[in-house]
Amino acid sequence: MKKTRIAFFEIEEWEKSYLSERLKDAGISFFSEPLSAENLSLAESFQVISPFIYSKIDKDILNSLPELEMISTRSTGFDHIDILKAKKNKIIVCNVPFYGENTVAEHTFALILALSRKLLDSANRAKIGDFTLDGLRGFDLKNKTLGIVGFGHIGQNVALIAKGFQMNVLAFDIKKDNKLAKKLRVKYVEFNNLLQKSDIISLHAPYSEKTRHLINSGNINLIKKGAYLINTARGGLIETSALLKALSSGIIAGAGLDVLEEECIIKEEAQLLSKEFPKQCDLKIALQNHILLNQKNVVITPHNAFNSTEALSRILETTVLNIKSYLKNKPINKV
Repeated sequence: MKKTRIAFFEIEEWEKSYLSERLKDAGISFFSEPLSAENLSLAESFQVISPFIYSKIDKDILNSLPELEMISTRSTGFDHIDILKAKKNKIIVCNVPFYGENTVAEHTFALILALSRKLLDSANRAKIGDFTLDGLRGFDLKNKTLGIVGFGHIGQNVALIAKGFQMNVLAFDIKKDNKLAKKLRVKYVEFNNLLQKSDIISLHAPYSEKTRHLINSGNINLIKKGAYLINTARGGLIETSALLKALSSGIIAGAGLDVLEEECIIKEEAQLLSKEFPKQCDLKIALQNHILLNQKNVVITPHNAFNSTEALSRILETTVLNIKSYLKNKPINKV
C-alpha cells in the first residue's frame, strides 16, 4: 500500500484501534469533531478523508482541499457531501451501502418471540419466585402468516428467518423482484391485502413524506383482528394515536416496537451513538408513547435493533475495504 495520508472525522474512541490496525501502512489521523469550514485546516494535507454525516462537505470545502482524492463516508447516506462538485473535482466518493440487514432482522424476531411466548411477563414472574403459568399461554409461529412491508435487504433477511419457523410470508414493496420472491417462497400482495391477511405485520420501509403514517387511523381497521404489529424501521411509519386505539379495541393484539414516533429525525442508526445527535422530541407524541410503555401487550426497545458488535464492525470493515480498494485503483461502493 502506498503511503497515503488519511483523516477520520467524527471518530469515536472505540473505532481508533480497529482502523489503526487495518490501515497501519498509511498515515492516519483521528479527529473527534466533524469537518467544517471552521476547522478546514485539519484536512488540508490529506488525500483521503472519512467523515460521518455531520461533516457537511460542500463545494467550498471541496475547492479548499486540492490534495483530496477520495472521500469514504462511514454511512449509507451521502447527502452531506456535494457529489456533483466532488465528481467535477475528480474526487471519488464511497459509502457503506448496508451493514445491519441480518442484525435488524434478528431483532425483529426477538420482538416477535417476546410477544408470541410472553417472555417478559414469564421472566418477571420467575424473578419474584412465581412459577405459575396462568396468563402465560403463547402461540406458535408455525403456519402463521407474516406480512413484510418493505422487501429490501432487511425485509429479505426477515423472510429467510420466517421460513425457518415454517411461516407463510407475504410482502409489499413498490419495487418487485419476482425472481427473488420465488426463490424465497414469498408472495407479493397489495398493501391493504397484506394488512387483511397477516397474523404479524413487520415494517421495514424507509421513512419519507410518502411513508409517514403508513399505518394510520384510516387503514388500521383493515388489519386482521388479533394481529401483531412490529416496527424496527422508523417510528413515523405508525400514527401513534391510531396504534393506541387499535390496541385498546383489540384490533391489534400486541406490538413490538424498536422505534417510536417522537424520535428525532434519524438518517443513520449510527447517529444514535454519536455525541452530535440532537435529543429534541415532540412532547405530545412523547406522552402518547409513555402510555404505550405501560401496555402489557407492547414490547419496546430503545432503537437498539442495529446495535450489534458485528454490525458496527461492518461499517468500519467496509470503510477500510473502500479505502484499500481505492488505493489499488479498484474503487468499490462508489456513489
